[in-house]
Parts: sequence; C-alpha cells; structure tokens
Amino acid sequence: MRCPECQADETRVIDSRPADDGAAIRRRRVCESCGVRFTTYERCERQLMVRKRSGRIEPFDPAKLTAGVGAALADRPASATQVSSLVRDIELEMTAKGGTVESEDIGRAVLERLREIDEVAYLRFASVYKEFQGAEDFERELTALESVSE
Repeated sequence: MRCPECQADETRVIDSRPADDGAAIRRRRVCESCGVRFTTYERCERQLMVRKRSGRIEPFDPAKLTAGVGAALADRPASATQVSSLVRDIELEMTAKGGTVESEDIGRAVLERLREIDEVAYLRFASVYKEFQGAEDFERELTALESVSE
C-alpha cells in the first residue's frame, strides 16, 4: 500500500480488525519512510454479470442501461434524476439476486418502472426489448398496458 502523504511503497500494518459487520477489514498502517499513520479498508468487490440472449456473459454496464432508458424517454417529460434513479434501483435489485443475472430480468425490471413513469417510453422500450415486428405487436402491448392501468 502506497503512503498517501509521501507516496512511499513501504508501509506496515499495525492493527487489523473487522469492519462493517464483517463485510470489510479495517487496517491501520504506518509509513516506514515518513511515519504517517493512515487507515485502509479491504472489501470484497462482487462484479454483477449479465447473461445476454446469445449466451454471452459480460459485466453489467449502467451506462448502457442509462442510454437505453434515455432513448425510450427521449422528448418525454422525464428528468435525468428519474433516469438515474431507475438505473440505480435496477442495479441494486439485480445485485441482490446474485452474481449473474439474465438480460431478460433487467428488461422486465425496466419495463415495470417505465410503465409507472411514462407509457410512451414503456412502449418504445418494449418495442426493442420484445422485438416487435409490426403494428399488431404494438396493439397487443397497448391493450395489455391499458388493462393493467384500469
């Protein structure tokens, strides 16, 4: 660990103990060069992975989700705060499910939230997510959307 004061590489751990109810380890360190003391935390960082329809697995990318939701909400009365909140909520929900989630789970979660925010954005996102082929797909989804909101 590099010293935050003098950037020396030689530091020594003088105390270690559990932190955050065992989710991390707190370490007190001292720099061998300048003698400054500082604290570091060691945590396990789990990477959320997404299994795509093709079977390929890739890391979850909030920027991709933000772009997709942003495209659905383009020219609609929704704020950037709503978009970032939606993305954050979905990331937390998917992280709670475990290491690898299906892209379909993410898509369904987005649709649930977009239905509450804006019906036009919901239909836009659904048209891509559900791979609409024609007008009858829009009609079917609109009928389903109307029956839910009644």
